[in-house]
Amino acid sequence: MRPDDLDLLSACGRPSLTPDGSVAVTTVTRPDLATDTYVGALWRVPTDGSPASRLTNGPRDSAPAVSPDGRRVAFLRGTEDGPAQLHVVALDGGEPLRLTDGAAHPLGAGAPAWSPDGSRLAYVARVPEPGRYGTAADDGREPKPGEEPARLVRELKYRIDDLGYTRDRRQHLFVVDAPPSDAAPGDDLPSLPVVPRQLTDGDQDDLHPAWSPDGQRLLFRSARHATRETDLRGGLHVVPAAGGDVRPVTDAPTLDVGPATWLPDGRLVFVGTELGEEALDFVGRPSRLHVSTKPLGDGVLEEYLAVTDRDEDLEVGTPADLVVVDGRVVVRDQHRGTVRLISVDPGSELPDHEVLLSGDVVVAGHAVAGSRVVVSAATALRRADLAVVEEGEPRWLTEVASRLSPRPLREHVVDTGPDSQVHGWVVLPDPDRFDGPHPVLLCIHGGPYSQYDVAVFDEAQVYAGAGYAVAMCNPRGSAGYGYDHGRAVKDALGSVDADDVLAFLDSVLAEPSLPLDRDRVGVMGGSYGGYMTATLTTRTDRFVGAVVERGYLDGTSFVGSSDIGWFFPGQYSGDAEAIREQSPMTHVDRVVTPTLVIHSEADWRCPVEQGQRWFAALKLRGVGTELLLFPGEGHELSRSGRPRHRRQRFEEILRWWGRHLPV
Repeated sequence: MRPDDLDLLSACGRPSLTPDGSVAVTTVTRPDLATDTYVGALWRVPTDGSPASRLTNGPRDSAPAVSPDGRRVAFLRGTEDGPAQLHVVALDGGEPLRLTDGAAHPLGAGAPAWSPDGSRLAYVARVPEPGRYGTAADDGREPKPGEEPARLVRELKYRIDDLGYTRDRRQHLFVVDAPPSDAAPGDDLPSLPVVPRQLTDGDQDDLHPAWSPDGQRLLFRSARHATRETDLRGGLHVVPAAGGDVRPVTDAPTLDVGPATWLPDGRLVFVGTELGEEALDFVGRPSRLHVSTKPLGDGVLEEYLAVTDRDEDLEVGTPADLVVVDGRVVVRDQHRGTVRLISVDPGSELPDHEVLLSGDVVVAGHAVAGSRVVVSAATALRRADLAVVEEGEPRWLTEVASRLSPRPLREHVVDTGPDSQVHGWVVLPDPDRFDGPHPVLLCIHGGPYSQYDVAVFDEAQVYAGAGYAVAMCNPRGSAGYGYDHGRAVKDALGSVDADDVLAFLDSVLAEPSLPLDRDRVGVMGGSYGGYMTATLTTRTDRFVGAVVERGYLDGTSFVGSSDIGWFFPGQYSGDAEAIREQSPMTHVDRVVTPTLVIHSEADWRCPVEQGQRWFAALKLRGVGTELLLFPGEGHELSRSGRPRHRRQRFEEILRWWGRHLPV
């Protein structure tokens, strides 16, 4: 893969199924270098293997939801000059109807959810404060961004990366009436766009609406408790679908409650994460599936059980779309560099789960209807395609990125102790194009509670396509390997995780079957991977070069500058002295490795000052260094930034390695 091949990274999104399971609707999206945007359209995919057909023409269509009668598809459509709005189209094609517009939702609408009878749609939308984000103030004026009034900040939670300020544009629940599917010419139809009904308000975000089986109530997640400004938890709430008072459903002082839905008998099933006594200890804690012991009544749920917490092999927060079928809950589960699909019995007193799809696959989304289980999934040779799950295996329905020719993965496992392993992969260049031994790039993932997986990874493919062998692993602190593995770096960031990364590299370099240039190795990573890259260069001069991207480099200044700074360093490192000692910036005077620093100017997760200070410290000491800054980008540049910026990033990285680690 080359930087210009970003256009080939087409992928299927989460599927939605007709009630009989015969047809799936999905979004196929890709970066488009010509327009410097992401384009997407809806596709109609028969699950019997018949040819797929385009349902909409985009340019930016997403979030399809098939109606309960199987005749309509609700979806979001963004335009060149406006955010996404809610639309409906017939499953057999035709002109989409736009249900919402900028008058109701100047910042756009969120993903739709059909009511059980198909008459209404629920969704979330941001409600801007008058006079901000291009809306008129109370006096009728529309001030430009620089003319807006000052923001008075009183709480730590006031902004988030890749969005910006949040408290002046909170997310709330809305409901709109849907046009009937059986309308005939001449019938009276609702005036379009439809005027939505706002169900919630207040200074908090309301998320993940789920209809009750009778269509009378909506369940949602929100942080409305008294200590919401100083902890990380949220709870479940319910509101009448016709409008009315919001009331709490859960009140667990140490549990962060995520997406939820109803079981057929009226009980609730939801994802929850224990956060410790102060509801701040999120480090390495996997999400678990919970179920209430009784149907939801008029009060707060008093009893619920964690039905997966005794099986440390299950980590269901990836994120956890909850699909209920025949009383069982189908969810995704992170597992040793894969994401598998499992079915859980929420009524069992013991962990009772069935693995529906596993192996070298990463399930990104799923839907179940009738006897059909359909997934959007990636493998080492597929970016993300739709498949029907049959007898534990995928029967592929699409090949949306067939023009890609990815290099295969070679699995590699290192035993580092009696009960400790480091698991990862090596990607080698095409031997028909590049003679070995190959220079090596050690790539380190972000997080740290995330994982490299077996899916096609554009980073590894671009570097292998340029002639580099890529080594990547999941050290302690990563997700997918059990509770102890994820919690191992609590109060000890940059300790056993650094040991694991180096042990993996040493083992890979010692493998005689791999054609590697063992004396020419570079190291690189972003976010926590940038932290680890910088940390390693403070401890060794073995690398011929480094790329520190969007790095977490000084926990002390991070506390006041990052959107998550008020809790992240303290939870991962400990007290102020531990934060200082575990920060690469404290030890920057030891670095002699030439380093390319990459950062985005609008990064609020790892603010740009982190990279600027690392660059300046190296420059002042005479270490060869360069600083590459991307305007208008946030922390997600490498994954979802502007396509041309993503291409330029690859070109600059390859230029750097061409200078310091030539092929």
